[in-house]
Parts: sequence; structure tokens; C-alpha cells
Amino acid sequence: MTRVRLSVAQRRGDLLRAAIEQIEARGVAAVRIADVASALGVSNALVLYHFSSKEQLVAAAFRHAAEGDLAHLRKLLGRRSPALRRLRSAVRWYAPTGQAKGWRLWIEGWAAALRDPALREVAQDLDRQWKAALAEVIAEGVAAGEFRCPDPAGTALRLTALLDGLAVQLTSYAGAVPRARAQEWVEEALARELGLTEEARPGALDTAPTGTARPPRGP
Repeated sequence: MTRVRLSVAQRRGDLLRAAIEQIEARGVAAVRIADVASALGVSNALVLYHFSSKEQLVAAAFRHAAEGDLAHLRKLLGRRSPALRRLRSAVRWYAPTGQAKGWRLWIEGWAAALRDPALREVAQDLDRQWKAALAEVIAEGVAAGEFRCPDPAGTALRLTALLDGLAVQLTSYAGAVPRARAQEWVEEALARELGLTEEARPGALDTAPTGTARPPRGP
């Protein structure tokens, strides 16, 4: 059987995807270079050729996972529709379900970033990009007269902090917060931050899809 020779970019992509799967299954602390190599049927040396250490591989894997989510966020926020509709779409996509693998991945990442400077730098950079994207669409809505918000950056921070906190509760402590109630709190917070009237407030985010992947965030 002829072995297909992969390009450097293809090989790195395969290694990063395998690393994400192994982190989700084993956790950052327990995952080894050998686990990633074994998952792909390659040697440890090949993994280390592309990533000189486990720390570099883990940081690159988190960036790879997060950049995919950032691309999806920008697609949602870049649609030609009212800012409020785009913002709600982003929040619905982000809303924690308590089951998504992506949320477990990022909770692992937050913990590891406390001790890993390389991972902390990646996480903080992505966190800034995430908040900036939300703040930008909030500012667009204010300029268009759709809602009121004197501090778009502060609103983006508070909303994501609420979502992150609820994600920890739903993912780490089964039954701590009913999913439907958590979604109501998110919608109430969004309405409060944007000064929406009762007439402009939709129902709870009960149409959010289950299994939502964890968007990019930082500690």
C-alpha cells in the first residue's frame, strides 16, 4: 500500500486535531506526546519535529480549536441583519449546555493556563479577540439606534463572564443549575445590558442547539 505523503500544513493540522481529542479525553496534565503519536500511528519524534515540547503542542492545539470558533463567531456577527439579531445569534451559539466537549476542553485550558505561560498568552489573546468582536457589534447597534449601551466593552466582558461562569456550573456540577433557567438568566442579562423594553425581549434561549462547541475564551 502506497503511503500518502502529507504536506507540513496537513500534518500539523492532523497533529493538532489529535491533540485536542486527547486533551478532551485525558486532560491537559495527563496527556502525553506518546498519546498523540499513538492516535495517529506515527512516532514521538515526528510530533516533536513539528512541536518541540508538550507545552508548545498544547498551546498550539488550543489556538487551533479557538480560531475555528472565532471564525464561526465572525461569520455570525458579519451577517447583513440588525445588530441585535446578530448578537442574539452569537449568544445562543455560545450559551453553555453542560454537555459540549468544547466546554470541558476550555475549562481544562483555564486551569492549565495558571501554570503554563505559553498557554496563558494564547488564551488571553483569544479572549481579547472574542470580547472585541462582541463589543464591536454592540457599538454598531448603538449607532443604529437599536438599543442603548454606554459601555460596549464592559457589556461584552460582563456577558462573557456570566456565560463562562454558567458553563463551569453546568459542566462541572450536574444538576446545579437547570439549563432552561441558565438560559433565562442570559437573556435577562442581555436585555438589561442593552436597555431593552419588555416588548423587545424574546423568550428564553430555549432554541439554542445542544452540544454547542466551546468558543474561544481566556482565563
